[in-house]
Amino acid sequence: MQSAISLSLSSPSTIARSDCTAAAAANAYICTPRSLRFCGLRREAFKSKSFNSLSVSTRLLPCSRNSSFKKVCAALQSNGAPSKGEFDYDLVIIGAGVGGHGAALHAVEKGLKTAIIEGDVVGGTCVNRGCVPSKALLAVSGRMRELQNEHHMRSFGLQVAAAGYDRQGVADHANNLASKIRSNLTNSMKALGVDILTGTGTILGPQKLKFGKGGSGDTIITAKDIIIATGSVPLVPKGIEVDGKSVITSDHALKLEFVPEWIAIVGSGYIGLEFSDVYTALGSEVTFIEALDQLMPGFDPEIGKLAQRVLINPRKIDHHTGVFASKITPAKDGNPVIIELIDAKTKEPKGTVEVDAALIATGRAPFTQGLGLENINVQTQRGFVPVDERMRVIDSTGKLVPHLYCIGDANGKMMLAHAASAQGISVVEQVSGKDHVLNHLSIPAACFTHPEISMVGLTEPQAREKAEKEGFEVSITKTSFKANTKALAENEGEGIAKLIYRADTGEILGVHIFGLHAADLIHEASNAIAMGTRIQELKFAVHAHPTLSEVLDELFKSAKVVSSSHVAQPVAV
Repeated sequence: MQSAISLSLSSPSTIARSDCTAAAAANAYICTPRSLRFCGLRREAFKSKSFNSLSVSTRLLPCSRNSSFKKVCAALQSNGAPSKGEFDYDLVIIGAGVGGHGAALHAVEKGLKTAIIEGDVVGGTCVNRGCVPSKALLAVSGRMRELQNEHHMRSFGLQVAAAGYDRQGVADHANNLASKIRSNLTNSMKALGVDILTGTGTILGPQKLKFGKGGSGDTIITAKDIIIATGSVPLVPKGIEVDGKSVITSDHALKLEFVPEWIAIVGSGYIGLEFSDVYTALGSEVTFIEALDQLMPGFDPEIGKLAQRVLINPRKIDHHTGVFASKITPAKDGNPVIIELIDAKTKEPKGTVEVDAALIATGRAPFTQGLGLENINVQTQRGFVPVDERMRVIDSTGKLVPHLYCIGDANGKMMLAHAASAQGISVVEQVSGKDHVLNHLSIPAACFTHPEISMVGLTEPQAREKAEKEGFEVSITKTSFKANTKALAENEGEGIAKLIYRADTGEILGVHIFGLHAADLIHEASNAIAMGTRIQELKFAVHAHPTLSEVLDELFKSAKVVSSSHVAQPVAV
């Protein structure tokens, strides 16, 4: 889960610079903005071929040619009328998380009259209970680790007194960040004229839905196309009693209402690993409880082993693998939290663990109840809405439901905030008349520990399985952060980058990075996979020196590619 695309428009609207062309008929100026006061990433909405006719309408006011100030007068009005007037909206999105937000902004850019329905708060899980507040906590844990590491500080010639923290101050930082991003998302949609409809969205039939608090007061609307983007909630296995105090989910943990001396984390994936980084930096001891035989099961095995050596073994962390937490009883009457363990394979008892608190980090479950899917003959699969490669919803007979799409965690294809946004943009392209299929293997993922872990594409076992089926050889090359000048200047030489590729074609199959700012470095590889760029082309890319990006530069240069037929011809400038 990553930070949301955000944009906010200051009030009143201020245009810093403009290109103005005389409008002879009105003796006015039509002004195309060059720089607007946005604090977000969606300026491209105002760079379309026809600024006036798409997402923003330009209202002309008389401007004297002799005026000392050639004022620019632009007003954000409604986001247009439905194309043929048959529907209330061109597009209605159920769920205003990162996926729904990304789809809404792209829809307005495409000239679609758009509404978004939200029954909770704008921003969804990512902004309010996920990646955004968790990154605030991880920012604190990173600084605490650095300040607590006397050897590291002395290597810079720095002397630092004992570091401490204010728990409420840390919690406020996370909450304030979530509030700020939530406000940015809300303002960005309002600024572009997206109608934000409050209430629970329910599909009544083809291209028809209602929203509200339930009952006779609900409002019925129609839409040419509908996107389901309702996200997910924490998954709590059977036998675990969550009281929100001593037995918690990530929703509770992000509030940081207390820092336990000893906490068990059930699950060692992204969520569990990041929280172990936070809790140990703040002084807690951690016990991992993992059902599989090894920790960090979702990572490339080689990267996982190195990460365990750096992120787990030196810290106050122990672990039990190959076991289920069959029952967890919250702390009561002065007694600790009691966790009963059973063997994951034989289901035989494996003892108990007593701790001050337990965090359930076993993944997430789709939030798809109450959508009215039965009204269109759609049956969920383990809670997920079935879709095809274009995010089109599939009914119980295997047929596509016309004009209905599902993106993000609710479809289960890739439960990451930025994947939801990418899927939403892909859907908007389709409803705008341009076919688009998203390549999920090009979508990166990151774990924001210290150091970070990032990946895109296939792991080595996945690549070798693919190679065996399709009959090609897998090649591996690696580079170390210890050979990178910038990493050494930061005294952060721990880490590697790993490239999995086809030597016969130069195709990138996967890239995995463990080290300083790995989450930022992965995008060069991600974009290369998305654009179909081959390694033999990437070898000629230039990277600033000294930067961490040279880790990827050396990685691609060290690859041995047999074929050079895909190299683009250089252009002299």
